[in-house]
Amino acid sequence: MSAKVHKTAVVDDNIELGADVEIGPGCVIGPNVKLGDGTKLIAHVFIESHTELGKNNTVFPFVGLGGAPQDLSYRGEPTKLVVGDNNVIREHATIHRGTARGRSVTTIGNDCLIMGNCHVAHDCNVGNNVIMAQTATIGGHVQVGDFAFLGGLSGVHQHGRVGRFSFVGASALMTTDLIPFGSAIGNHAHLGGLNVVGLKRRGFTREQIHDLRAAYRLLFAEEGTFQERVEDCIEAYSANPQVMEIVDFIRADAARPLCMPRD
Repeated sequence: MSAKVHKTAVVDDNIELGADVEIGPGCVIGPNVKLGDGTKLIAHVFIESHTELGKNNTVFPFVGLGGAPQDLSYRGEPTKLVVGDNNVIREHATIHRGTARGRSVTTIGNDCLIMGNCHVAHDCNVGNNVIMAQTATIGGHVQVGDFAFLGGLSGVHQHGRVGRFSFVGASALMTTDLIPFGSAIGNHAHLGGLNVVGLKRRGFTREQIHDLRAAYRLLFAEEGTFQERVEDCIEAYSANPQVMEIVDFIRADAARPLCMPRD
């Protein structure tokens, strides 16, 4: 079926609409926008420009997508926002385009839930199946791994990394990088252990969780230096992909220090 555009919507001529797209009352769609098959803008959605939404996304009222980045270096370059498939973006959320000095694109993966009043800043890379609870905010250039959960009112500082299957507690302020499978709580946030509840919900086996717990205890024990404990972890768990994902995350070049347990 062809797209349905409400008579009160204001839609630029330079857009591309897939089959069964619905643009509801009061929406404003600027130029260089592409909406994939089955995507629905319920009402009063504003898409500024240079934005692509994949298939079967649902965008609720008063969401702002593809806005100019809030970065003083931005000079109007044609940067982009790219959103995947099957996402739900709730009321008053805002997601901005990239910057020329960054990635030039902000990306959202597939099957994400971005709740009301959330903000995704310029040049962020949000993975698949990510949940951002009410009013969660991530600064520019932040990387969020698949299946991460960001609690309500939480914030991640620019250039931060949030690993896969990790959990950021409500109102936590992340100024450090959170390891995959980790759980961060507090303001400023500290590493409070593993995201065991989330791992169980995502189908991790008892054995996988047991190995992750053992590796966590080894990594964050008090004996020796942290680098020595990382090397011990590699020696003990080199064949374990989940543990090695944590090790690789720790050893990667990063702009932020690592989120650590409280002393």
